[in-house]
Parts: sequence; C-alpha cells; structure tokens
Amino acid sequence: MKKFDVYALGNALVDIEYHATPQKLLELEIDKGVMTLIDEQRQNSLVAQLGESHESMTCGGSAANTIIALAQMGARTHFDCRVSSDMTGQVFARDLHDSGVNSNLDFKPLPPGVTGKCLVFVTPDADRTMNTFLGVSAELDSSDIDIEAIKHSEYVYLEGYLSSDEGTRDAAIAARQIAEARNIKTSLTLSDPNMVKFFRDSLEAMIGERVDLLFANEDEAMELAVSDNLDQAVELFKNISSGFAITRGKQGALVYDGSSLIEIKPHEVEAIDTLGAGDMFAGAFLYGLSQGMSFQQSGDLAALASAKIVTQYGPRLQTNQTQQLLASFSAGN
Repeated sequence: MKKFDVYALGNALVDIEYHATPQKLLELEIDKGVMTLIDEQRQNSLVAQLGESHESMTCGGSAANTIIALAQMGARTHFDCRVSSDMTGQVFARDLHDSGVNSNLDFKPLPPGVTGKCLVFVTPDADRTMNTFLGVSAELDSSDIDIEAIKHSEYVYLEGYLSSDEGTRDAAIAARQIAEARNIKTSLTLSDPNMVKFFRDSLEAMIGERVDLLFANEDEAMELAVSDNLDQAVELFKNISSGFAITRGKQGALVYDGSSLIEIKPHEVEAIDTLGAGDMFAGAFLYGLSQGMSFQQSGDLAALASAKIVTQYGPRLQTNQTQQLLASFSAGN
C-alpha cells in the first residue's frame, strides 16, 4: 500500500473573499468571471479601495483546496508549496497541518518574503472573479518537491495555475516526470480559462504526451480545443489523457474512464458562491478513485460534493460537513 493516496503541487494563497456587484467590478476595472494575475501594488490598491469589507480570509489556492477536501474525506495526502515566514504564511502552514495534510512546510524553515494572496469577488449570480498576487508562490521550483513523497503516492495532482511562470511550470513538469518514471498516475486541472488562453504552451508542456487524468470545466476544455463545440473538446481530451472529467455547472459533468463517456447528473441547488466548486469536484473524484470506486461512482460523489459547496460562501467545507456528506453518499442517501 502506498503511503499517500494523492500528492499535490500548487500555489499557496490566502483567499480574501468579497461580495461585489458587476458594476463594482467595472468601477475597479476587474474582468469578471476569470482569474487575473496582478502585482503587489495593484493588490494593495484594491484592498485600500475595498477597506474592511471582506467576508472571509482562508487558506486557499486551487490544489490546496483539493488536497484539503481529500484529507477531510480521510485520504492520505501530501502537498508541496511555498509560503513565506510572514504572519499569513504561518497561518497557511498551520491550517494545512491542522487539516491533516502532510507538507514540505513541516520540515524546513519558512523563507522571508510575502505570502501570496487571492482577492475573490462573488457576484449575485454566484460567479467568482479572482485577482491574484502570487508572492513567494511564484518562486516555487523543483527544490520544493519532496521526491520521496511522490514515490510513495498513488496519484500526483498538478494545478494549471503553475503554467503562468517558467519556474513553477518547470517544477510541475519535473513532478510529472518523477511520477511517470515510477508508474505513478498523473493528474492535472486546467484551473481557469485565462490560464489556457494566455499560457497554452506552458500548459501543454505540463501535460506532456499524456496524463492519466485531466480535470476542466467546459469553458476551459473548449478553450484548449480552440472550439466552441464541446464534442471537439472531448475528442481532444481523449488524445491527451487516459481519463478525464469535464464539469458543466447546472448540467452536471462528463467523465471518461478510458473506454466509455459517462454523464454525471447534477444536483439542483441554489448556488450562492461557486468559489472552490471545481477544486472540490477534483478532490472528491480523486478520493473516489483512490478508494476503489468506479468513474461513475467517483463522478456521482464529486457532483454531490461540489453541489454542497456552492450553497455556502468560501472554497471549503468544514471537516464535519465533508464527513457527513461522505457518510450520506456511502449510505446511498
């Protein structure tokens, strides 16, 4: 038996969430519905304009949200990232440890610098818009990779946000290659349409010839396929991944197990915040596969978990909520 079910590599960010109207986003000159990378000066300017209006501040980042969801469900996990020794970084490291996730942050002093932060704007239509200053996350490199942890994992999970910088992209490629050399399953999420649009070459390099499992929403999938036809995106995904999951919001999801394309039915809920929905879907799906579930079962669990998270604010459920959801699913309720 492997020591870890899933090893992940990704940006470590503190999510600061605000409620905002589309008009407010226009006033702030923020592109709605996507993630935009900004520098520290721009982020400080936005924070100054917004004042103390934020709703929450939590340990976040795409892969971090996924790996914490896995740990809450009972999976054995390891997450490598980079934060600084500032107060925000210390909070992030402690939160990760308290969530039951093993990490490189447990074993070495935190470097000086500024920990990355993501300003998340939730509009009344439940859409989420992100402005991200990566801070020291942009300096993540292959020295942050725990090779022994990869060796003893069933899956390696990489986030597409790492494609935005040459160094972080190379670290992701190195992690994938370490896994491939040891026949460890590789998985990757495209993360955001803007990542595909502006960093396509880097993302394709991260994917390499083929990954075992690819995650995307339908906008990201069609952006990668350079098409507005989902069927064409599905055919592309079959060529670059052995299996995949494409989420479709209220229409559920499509998953592919290597031979069959499976429709996953949605759960009708009143969504108020879609932040973290894709991360939760990936976490629950990987949990299912790592525990011996089929693609159908894993997709059904992932759809249930992502439907639950959009009914509340923030990118994560509480551990007791996740455990109750899992117990309900296992009981067939």
